[in-house]
Amino acid sequence: MPSDIIGRLVIVLSIAGNGKKEQSRQREVKKASVSITGNGKKEQSRQREVKKASVSIAGNGKKEQSRQREVKKASVSIAGNGKKEQSRQREVKKASVSVAGNGKKEQSRQRETEKQVTNRKNKQQTENKQQTEKAIGIDLLSFLEETARCVVQYKGLWTDFVCPDFGFFGGEMESILELISKEVRNAFVSAGYDEKLGNVTVSNRPDLCEYQCNGAMAGAKQYHKAPIMIADEVAKKLADSDVFESVEAVAPGFLNMNIDSEWLTGYVAQMADSDKYGLVTPKKQTIIVDYGGPNVAKPLHVGHLRSAVIGESIKRICRYLGHETIGDIHLGDWGLQMGLIMTELKERKPQLPYFDESFEGEYPTEAPFTIAELEEIYPTASGKSKEDEAYKARAMEATFKLQSGVRGYRALWNHIIAVSVSDLKRNYANLNVDFDLWKGESDVQDIIPGMVQYMKDGGYAHLDDGALVVDVKEETDTKEMPPCMILKSDGASLYNTTDLATIMDRMKNYNPDKLIYLTDKRQDLYFEQVFRCARKTGLVKDDTELVHIGFGTVNGKDGKPFKTREGGVMRLEYLIADINERMLNRITENRDMDEAEAEEISKTVGLAAIKYGDLSNQAAKDYIFDVDKFTSSEGNTGPYILYTIVRIKSILNKYESQGGNPNNVKIAKPDNASGKTLMKELVGFVPTINAAFDEVAPHKICAYIYALANAFNGFYHETKILSEPDESKKEGYIALLVLTKGILETCIDLLGFEAPDKM
Repeated sequence: MPSDIIGRLVIVLSIAGNGKKEQSRQREVKKASVSITGNGKKEQSRQREVKKASVSIAGNGKKEQSRQREVKKASVSIAGNGKKEQSRQREVKKASVSVAGNGKKEQSRQRETEKQVTNRKNKQQTENKQQTEKAIGIDLLSFLEETARCVVQYKGLWTDFVCPDFGFFGGEMESILELISKEVRNAFVSAGYDEKLGNVTVSNRPDLCEYQCNGAMAGAKQYHKAPIMIADEVAKKLADSDVFESVEAVAPGFLNMNIDSEWLTGYVAQMADSDKYGLVTPKKQTIIVDYGGPNVAKPLHVGHLRSAVIGESIKRICRYLGHETIGDIHLGDWGLQMGLIMTELKERKPQLPYFDESFEGEYPTEAPFTIAELEEIYPTASGKSKEDEAYKARAMEATFKLQSGVRGYRALWNHIIAVSVSDLKRNYANLNVDFDLWKGESDVQDIIPGMVQYMKDGGYAHLDDGALVVDVKEETDTKEMPPCMILKSDGASLYNTTDLATIMDRMKNYNPDKLIYLTDKRQDLYFEQVFRCARKTGLVKDDTELVHIGFGTVNGKDGKPFKTREGGVMRLEYLIADINERMLNRITENRDMDEAEAEEISKTVGLAAIKYGDLSNQAAKDYIFDVDKFTSSEGNTGPYILYTIVRIKSILNKYESQGGNPNNVKIAKPDNASGKTLMKELVGFVPTINAAFDEVAPHKICAYIYALANAFNGFYHETKILSEPDESKKEGYIALLVLTKGILETCIDLLGFEAPDKM
């Protein structure tokens, strides 16, 4: 390692040691930095003074050398031990505070400190010394930052320091767009304009530039000046920026910018060394995701696909950001369908002890039906109830007995739940979907009476044509908003009642900050009523977020809801089996492979085809389930993303077989356009994940990894990676591949599927 870096490391290590004393020193330095870099007019003035002082320090000659010696002495004195050092630390701390302080009291402290340090009485000499001390303070920070930059560049031997362009003293990385915007905002301020004009966006004309700023257009009216003149002034301020390779003012007032490759490389390298690629962990929340929602005793069909797939991805995204996230299936297990099943079962097997109300023995532990029989019983019973009023009346009576707690009906209900849940878990596992809670409507039946009484006593609910309702209309409504019905005129509860009781139960047991519901978008009005009712009646806190994600339908190529060839609703397990078979045929056609291995790979790729095919569409939109398109290895599909990851894995495996170590390489400056393009896509990871969480939108991750996969494949076809003779270049390529693979694998995990090792 070069001797100058070693020298810097010795000084910085002494400052950045462990223990309470060191932590205190770091806080003091950080406070001084924050005080110097504050906002407002007074701060801008200070920044200009600091900049002037910094320039004076950066000069040549004996005076500059003397100042540098003062900086070094200050650094050594900070790192020293013993009473003398503690005294010096107090002096430095006082000097730092005096620089940043305000008011008459602070001015007094400055004078006192300067007397202790300089023993000069002349007012002019005191002011000159104060400015020098400011310069020394900022130069010390500059010294530390420059050391950090050197260490980071020297093959990452120090990982605790963050390159000061992207963070400070081990802090969280800022997004690249925010960093670029800061640079441009500072240029606007330096040119005499409002910093708000300096916000930067990704260019919507990538053929012209990589980033753009339209602030000069907005500032034209404010400053009564032609926008091109403003843009030109700002462009000149950015001419020497380390961040940009080029900045051009273009009529009528746009700023077109291309990022500097070396600066970009530093940012990407820091991503590779950061936890979660630089993602900032927000304040932890408790979030409940209500998805699934199937009725027991009925097989999952294609209509259940979207809630399961979207809900699982949302849950994973929330957890990745560090939130306590609970997934609940919310079973339909308490309505008339239960009475229908029991009525049909009684007609077929009247001898069962469950229907003998005088029976006092133990009921059988094994269910009197299989899942296949149960799935046939329900549609049969449902059909009969529509044609036979007496049959329907018996079913309603059976439902009443169940809900009233009749012993035999409750025992039979437990069998129905056990058999159904076992089958549901098997089917959801095929989708790589799981739930933390397997609760249903039945779990809140006991708290409904208390909730209803609470709404009556609080004056929230009133009778309307015999039904108990809560008015949820608001003055700002532009369309009709019916009241939320709590009980029907006959006293029976509804879905509204159950959902409100479930909210009450969740708030009591989990106190969530956010509740997310996934259902068909046709239930938008229903959930608006329920959410308003929950807020009006105080079932949730004022700051509790209630979110409904209404999704569209899965349609066939004819644009109608997806059906079987016979016209029935497609069972989900049959759809999955069909996709897996198609993928197995493609895999075995292209290469010889062990049958068991081929089947396992086909399941992995098939799941990616299904999930990506669904999630790549915005949730609220209907989409066509095109089996041929979704299973293709080309285009915007799950298999294409997996092929890209498998290709990267293959290259890295070959590199290892040649004696290389992919874990011991560093990102290097790109030497071709495709390398830079790949880096620019990689830096989009953090904003994409944040947007997917904020907007509850997994499709944004799909769009991102498709663009990233395209960028990688462009780089792969343009670059000789393993055959590159320059070993340092090769290592840089490999490091880029390692980062790309890691980000792609993270993203597909958030979507709910994984990549095989080969295809």
